[in-house]
Amino acid sequence: MNLPIGLRAKVVILSLFLLCLPWLGYEYVWEMEKYLRYGQEKTLEGTTQALATALHERPKLFDNQASFLNQVEEGRDLYAYPLAGPIQLDGKLTDWDLYQHRTLNYSDEHVLYQRNKSEPIDISFNHMVGKYGGYLYGFFNVTDQNVVFRSRKSLRIDRNDHLVMATQSPDGQFRRYIIANTQSGWLSAFELPADPSQSMPVSPEVRIQGQWLKTEQGYNIEFRLPLEMVGSKLGFAIHNVNDAKTRQLVNIIGTSATDSVASLGTVLVPSPEIESIIKGMSHNSSRIWVVDNHGRVLAKSGDIRSSSNTWADDLDVNQADSFWQHVKQQYILPLYYKILTRPPQDFIDSLQDSTELTGSHIEKALSGKQGSTWRLTPDNKAVVLAAASPIWIDDKVMGVVIAEETTHGIRSLRNRALEKLFNVILTIMSMGTLALFIFASSISSRIRRLRDQAELAIDSQGRVRQQIVASKNRDEIGDLSRSFSSIVSRLGQYTHYLENMSSRLSHELRTPVAVVRSSLEHLGLQQLDDQSQKYVNRAQEGVSRLHLILNNLSEATRLEASLTQAESCHFSLKKVISGCMQGYQITYPDQVFTVHIEDKTLFCDGVPEYIAQLMDKLINNAIEFHEPASAITVSLTQYNKQAILKVSNIGPLLPKDMNSQIFESMVSIRPQGINGKPHLGLGLYIARLVTDFHHGTIKASNMIENGIEGVEICLTLPLSDEK
Repeated sequence: MNLPIGLRAKVVILSLFLLCLPWLGYEYVWEMEKYLRYGQEKTLEGTTQALATALHERPKLFDNQASFLNQVEEGRDLYAYPLAGPIQLDGKLTDWDLYQHRTLNYSDEHVLYQRNKSEPIDISFNHMVGKYGGYLYGFFNVTDQNVVFRSRKSLRIDRNDHLVMATQSPDGQFRRYIIANTQSGWLSAFELPADPSQSMPVSPEVRIQGQWLKTEQGYNIEFRLPLEMVGSKLGFAIHNVNDAKTRQLVNIIGTSATDSVASLGTVLVPSPEIESIIKGMSHNSSRIWVVDNHGRVLAKSGDIRSSSNTWADDLDVNQADSFWQHVKQQYILPLYYKILTRPPQDFIDSLQDSTELTGSHIEKALSGKQGSTWRLTPDNKAVVLAAASPIWIDDKVMGVVIAEETTHGIRSLRNRALEKLFNVILTIMSMGTLALFIFASSISSRIRRLRDQAELAIDSQGRVRQQIVASKNRDEIGDLSRSFSSIVSRLGQYTHYLENMSSRLSHELRTPVAVVRSSLEHLGLQQLDDQSQKYVNRAQEGVSRLHLILNNLSEATRLEASLTQAESCHFSLKKVISGCMQGYQITYPDQVFTVHIEDKTLFCDGVPEYIAQLMDKLINNAIEFHEPASAITVSLTQYNKQAILKVSNIGPLLPKDMNSQIFESMVSIRPQGINGKPHLGLGLYIARLVTDFHHGTIKASNMIENGIEGVEICLTLPLSDEK
């Protein structure tokens, strides 16, 4: 559809405007998400600052956790990992399988004593401590090919394989304990003298419980003791004896030396006091960590994978079960989420079981400033925001409060905003499309009406049949309609002038022609010399030709006038054509006619005299253009409810694009001066007028068959039922 430039510009501008709406809305939602993330970051920093304020200037929460160390040494400084449940003390260590990644290995790098340094170290162990309830649990998986148990007959408990445990109790006292069994089974635990040079006397310690189990590789020790026995200092040492006869100590491997408080390593046990302070945060959407100034976890609360985010609390409100909701859930949302991404229900949390935390936000908090950072989970499914605030004690940073949240709530909120935006866009685009469709349909219908009026205004012969109604709309199509109306009106006036020109010329020229003819007749009655008589004869010949031209002009004019007043009758077309052909054979005895008239009763409604006049014009045209000694073929047949009349002759072909123009007025393809008679091109024009009067069609076409060329005129007339 070709629209005017102004209308096309309007459509383009409106389309561009509609396309800008989705883009602007989409950009707005993304900007909103940025501000929401910034708000979430500030909110989380506020949460950590509030919790840090609750822990300020409370040194007892950190002293016992050895937070004053300058450096934490792995293997020497221990961490009591929070256990998911109590450990079954059977020596089989199956309950520790969940925590294998937390197990530490001790071998020749952790030798505390070796009697003969040239001998290889033939002992090692895996070790871990954990906390559950009010107990400290631990195990030793010792690899030792020569297990030597304590002798039943000896009072010494240190001349065999044994475990020494040393700690600085909460009351500040240095205490040592020994586990030395006579066989596999329940642990035999004793308290040693505080002086490391003495191994006697000893007293049983029933608070240390567990199992000693001999294995193919060595033995396992699984134990527990109350947390009230353990201070911030703790060390373990496995004493190895290989010969049951000499019972000499071969080597010692341990976490640290156990001969003094200064030699002991530290043990960090998650603080129940701090856990109770942050326990209330477990109902929040954040996960809270409290770490010491070495990054070791003192307490933890919450789980970012299972917590419900407050940002998304109001997103899943119950909505009425309507048809729109059904369509949206079944069809629209699946389409939206081919572009959008839903927050995952589960993702990999690499810090879930961490005992030590690091990061730029923690480093910034340890320097005394609030910090925050964003991280992507290892599976790239979730983005986690972490904020940290320092804990101050005596103007020193002794720990950090860390809060973590996922962006699932914001992503859900963003998705909901985009869903609503897409719904609005879909509605606007639908309404815009409908409006554009109505607008385009209105334009198309107006253009089609203008086209139909233009096609009906002028018939196939170029006559103006009706005027174009000018539109009153003040737009481009209205201007075009008014222009067409003006053009058709002027063309109609000019056509009317041309149509009446022949009759006017005929009327106006008859009187001077009659005067000239009468004057020539009077001259002809007088005696003139030969030279004068010659010019008089030539003048009479010219007047005769001029009279013939006027008669031809008058014939077409009279026929047009008579057709408007003619009365139709029911007649046999077969009889009219047959009678005409009989007359032509008499009139043109030297012309050969080939006639084929179908033996059917062919009745028409019209004027038989006009049909005869039409045949005169067709036969005259065929005779004038036929090849000498060639036959003129006339046929009349019936096809359905129509009569088909064909008149063909062998002769020159019609020029290109003249098939329909030869039926126009004043159109002739005869060479100048043929037969010495004037031809105005009115014969076939009269034939077309008669055909139109009888509601038929007439056309001319070239025919080429077997090297023979000619022209065929085909006339189609509607038949009526016989009365």
